[in-house]
Amino acid sequence: MAFDSARNLSAVVIGAGLNGLTAAATLAGRGARVTVVEKGEGPGGLMTGAGTGELGQFVWNLHPDALSEFGVSPADLGLGPALPTVALSPDGRHVVIEGGAARFADGAAHPDAAAYRALRWRVARFAAVLAPLVRMAPPRLGVGLMNRAGLPELLGLARLGLDIRRLARDDRREFLRVILSNAADLVLDAMPDGPLAASLAFDAVLGSRTGPRAPGTVLTLIYRHLQGGERYRPEGGMAVLAGRLARAAEARGAAIRYGAEAAGLVVEGDRVRGLRLASGEVIGAGLVLSSLGALPTLRLAGATHFDAEACRRIRQVRAEGTAGRLDLCLSAMPRLEGLPATLHRARLLLAPSVAALEAAFDPVKYGAVPGAPAAEILIEPEGAGARLSAIVQHLPRAPDGGWTTEAREGVIGSVVAALAVHAPGLPDLVREARLTTPAEIEAATGAPGGHWHHAEFAADQLLTLRPVNGMARYATGLPGLWLCGAAAHPGGDVTGLPGRNAALAALGAGVRA
Repeated sequence: MAFDSARNLSAVVIGAGLNGLTAAATLAGRGARVTVVEKGEGPGGLMTGAGTGELGQFVWNLHPDALSEFGVSPADLGLGPALPTVALSPDGRHVVIEGGAARFADGAAHPDAAAYRALRWRVARFAAVLAPLVRMAPPRLGVGLMNRAGLPELLGLARLGLDIRRLARDDRREFLRVILSNAADLVLDAMPDGPLAASLAFDAVLGSRTGPRAPGTVLTLIYRHLQGGERYRPEGGMAVLAGRLARAAEARGAAIRYGAEAAGLVVEGDRVRGLRLASGEVIGAGLVLSSLGALPTLRLAGATHFDAEACRRIRQVRAEGTAGRLDLCLSAMPRLEGLPATLHRARLLLAPSVAALEAAFDPVKYGAVPGAPAAEILIEPEGAGARLSAIVQHLPRAPDGGWTTEAREGVIGSVVAALAVHAPGLPDLVREARLTTPAEIEAATGAPGGHWHHAEFAADQLLTLRPVNGMARYATGLPGLWLCGAAAHPGGDVTGLPGRNAALAALGAGVRA
């Protein structure tokens, strides 16, 4: 049971996504009176489109520290064994990846299996070095490290240095060489191009406005392996998972209100005193944690409460989403040639090569829709038929000419055509198709630019620079207002850590009731 350190504290958390719920559970478990306000119909945020359905497909990187705040285990959330990944191949020799092992779907050995295993092991070793950094606020480099206030940061940096020193000499040299380089070179230096190589490069760019040859994508790949890099499909889907997390937060003592849209902060005496809802109701609180992005939070507070430089930095945060969601209602489960039926419900990757991933990104730079986008696919039975969902990467947020019917049908058609190579009867099974664009994701969830991580995951927007210099430790500079969403350290994916870290930072700062 968490210690009872905030008995007299009233707090409001904006947003009932994973990070908002984690922040609420963390505060409530320590005695605070917490109200979560969510403008959507239900919990889940980007996982569920704010309760309207599903946007996410898989759970990955969910951190044990976040789960501990809810008092639940993975089994309580319906998370079973990790799913295998199947990298679909144009020649029909699909590659099955389970953990660090790779093989062909027919059971034959893959010629690059040893190289793949070695690279996965190396990435895991690098992830272990960085893992302690995600469990706490970034180092506070603006204070003297030798004084009492800087001691925790000094110890954290010392530990990081020791962890790097403990790497084998060749691994240490490689870590320092590749940490800010591009994923394409890292992967292709280890194995020839193809579906297996592309599976790693895909993880390095998913949800980001970047291609595998962009500097810093190795860091993203390492981040994706902080908890092993495995994917889990919750029993009943992401909406059921969100509901279980919401109930766990309520069991901790948090109150959750849906259909309650935040309209502005109440600020008196240069500090936050509460939150005003769109209905006009005011919820009094000495602490407000926002799981929105940095810019939407700034607008809620009002720019007059921040200096000009802080406003400039926040407005320059890069957050342009390039991942969309495609849902196909099918009359029956499709049959994928060359793939046993037992693997039809695995995580499927439509990314034939690293070169194809880079080619899919190129048109996005110029506001064009790629002719062959990459995708992460899930197929599940539904009623008498089936549902095929895909996270489509890359799509421009605002293509030239807009998201016209023609542009939408072009994306749907290109994904269906690419899949039809492996499932020849698929086009005849499609009964309904719906594409959710990045702009529509932004409208449904409030995610800046429709970006899955609320801010681009890049070296200049990480650690002490996430979301901007001066706000990296969750405090915004306006007393009582804290950031707890994916725009804050350590960033997006389904970790829960920004919410937990922010709540603990706020309590540690001695916020007033």
